[in-house]
Amino acid sequence: MQAQLDADRRAAVPALDVRGLSTTFRTRGGGLTAVNDVSFRLGKGRVLAVIGESGSGKSAMLRSILGIQPASAQITGEVYLDGTSLLDLPAKARAATRGRDVSMVFQDPLTALDPVYTIEAQLVETLRRHLGLSRAQARRQAVELLDRVQIPSPAERVKAYPFELSGGMRQRVVIAMALACNPKVLLADEPTTALDVTVQARILDLFREIQAESDMGVVIVTHDLAVAAEVADDVVVMYAGRVVEQGPAEEVLLAPEHPYTRGLLEANVRPGQRTRPRAIPGSPPSLARLPEGCAFAPRCDAATEECWDRRPELIPLDRVRASRCHLSARPTTDTTVAVPQEATHAVS
Repeated sequence: MQAQLDADRRAAVPALDVRGLSTTFRTRGGGLTAVNDVSFRLGKGRVLAVIGESGSGKSAMLRSILGIQPASAQITGEVYLDGTSLLDLPAKARAATRGRDVSMVFQDPLTALDPVYTIEAQLVETLRRHLGLSRAQARRQAVELLDRVQIPSPAERVKAYPFELSGGMRQRVVIAMALACNPKVLLADEPTTALDVTVQARILDLFREIQAESDMGVVIVTHDLAVAAEVADDVVVMYAGRVVEQGPAEEVLLAPEHPYTRGLLEANVRPGQRTRPRAIPGSPPSLARLPEGCAFAPRCDAATEECWDRRPELIPLDRVRASRCHLSARPTTDTTVAVPQEATHAVS
């Protein structure tokens, strides 16, 4: 009975629990906060998609969780990996978790791979360090990993150097390295950007297969709303370093509450679309010169005087959804969120 209770308690612990995470970079002009008070929970076996324009803090958040920010970065908040506080671990112990317990697929595969070592050498090192395999066992598993991510002739490609592979193949090698040790949490920064549609579908299927086997949690940063709609259980929308909306993927993508989320959906290009997508006016703000009120106010058609004067808080809409918008907090007789017809097709 006690063993079952302990197992139930462990199962209830999220794979990743991020609380008030902030990352500020020291610059000559002062501090720049690229990640500002971000909180979310990732359940075991679930996929969380983080969406938003470039510069919204998505990649900086992943690097802060992994602990690979430069010395100029000051990271505050709490990050728990399966109940263990990562930010409180000594440097050596935290480095040991990378690749074994939490791993990352980097956006640029060319810089993620060491150009002076073969693919085999880099995969074998990862497998031997974290799994304790013999060299022969690690070599066999390296070939199996490349085959699993659909690299043709894996026994030959494993002996190649990164510069001998195409961008898409390098990306698949990085994915293979991230999945090598079956981590508890996979952080994926645009993992399918360089892949063609067929291989992209296979990689997404692979993520699902591994999740079913090991209850791995996945945080995927993507600009592709179709990918988010296909694989994500939950969605976090980021703007200017802050979370502006979060909740179940189906609810957020089909019935967005925040004007920025609506703008992302309306700017999405859909198959068979005959009209031009509606771009969000203006550009994201500089982190050094954020507006006094809502960061999205200069680009929002619905902005009021309150939006310009007072910064909104992240307001719970129900038990699982939240929005950082003054308009979300106002009572209304109609609780239905109007969804543009185009947005419905965009995520179908």
